[in-house]
Amino acid sequence: MDIPKELNEIVLAQTVVGPLTRAAIFLVVCIRPEQDNYATLRSFCADLSGLVRAVEFRDVEAGLTCVVGFGSDAWDKLFGSPHPAELHPFREIRSGGRHAVSTPGDILFHIRAKRADLCFELATQIMDNIGDVVSVADEVHGFRYFDDRDVIGFVDGTENPRGDAARDAAIVGDEDPAFTGGSYIIVQKYLHDMKGWNALPVETQERIIGRKKLSDIELKDAEKPLFAHNALTVIEENGKELKILRDNMPFGRPGRGEFGTYFIGYSRTPRITETMLQNMFVGRPPGNDDHLLDFSNAVTGNLFFAPSSTFLDGISGDAPGSAAIGASPTSDVPSASPVDDASFGTLGIGSLKGHKDE
Repeated sequence: MDIPKELNEIVLAQTVVGPLTRAAIFLVVCIRPEQDNYATLRSFCADLSGLVRAVEFRDVEAGLTCVVGFGSDAWDKLFGSPHPAELHPFREIRSGGRHAVSTPGDILFHIRAKRADLCFELATQIMDNIGDVVSVADEVHGFRYFDDRDVIGFVDGTENPRGDAARDAAIVGDEDPAFTGGSYIIVQKYLHDMKGWNALPVETQERIIGRKKLSDIELKDAEKPLFAHNALTVIEENGKELKILRDNMPFGRPGRGEFGTYFIGYSRTPRITETMLQNMFVGRPPGNDDHLLDFSNAVTGNLFFAPSSTFLDGISGDAPGSAAIGASPTSDVPSASPVDDASFGTLGIGSLKGHKDE
């Protein structure tokens, strides 16, 4: 697929960076394999911004947005070359009894608003348009819980970057010029053993998370175990902390005993989030893994790339010019074999072009 001319001029990112909302729907779909379905989806992607505006107009102050991302295989079949530099299938991690699973998913729709009914309406309209050409792999309706807490009772997202720092963390710069304005997205759906978690003393819970439960104050280094969740998810390179942008949401069905957290992390490179997961599931050092995983089970895992709005608006229904449907990627994309090693090696993120030092 040819890159729209606008990508060499003004590039508008999708609404990756924005305020927290009260409601969200996470919709992951798989493309049915018939070749005509790809043309249908390309045309739909070009029209998606108009669909969002039509639903948003019912209450413009509700802040309805939708970010759409594509998996590695789906990208090649929909758009061909070029391929986002770091887009690859989600890397499964196995270590002892820990397992970060990789699950099917070609397209992610991350729908957000202050009102759940607007999220519901947009998801309905999306499926009315593409329901015949995709199958639903996963659908989660999230909600903001009290004062931004997870269902396990702790505030989630305290250390999220803000303002320019959020954009710098989440949006691809000139390190991949064809995809400036895009963002890599890793999602996982975690189910919690609430009976087991609630049986723990609060002090034990705080040591596992690394924060006070009521006040949300971070534990001092002398008090915080090396296995604390917020210790293992801090990634540094050359003395600088590397951030991602999270927009996690609680979800659940109490009648079925289902309580969970939908993790979604946006980043200009997936390597940061992948290293966080490596630390959680394998440990830093190996064996010093995240004790929260004793009570939280990852049941999905996907990596997507959200191209810029400029890219989406420039899509046509024509087949990609550089890669035939079903052809192998032409770019050097890493394999998706399970990760067992304790280290990915150096991230090399500090040398990325366009990455600002704070």
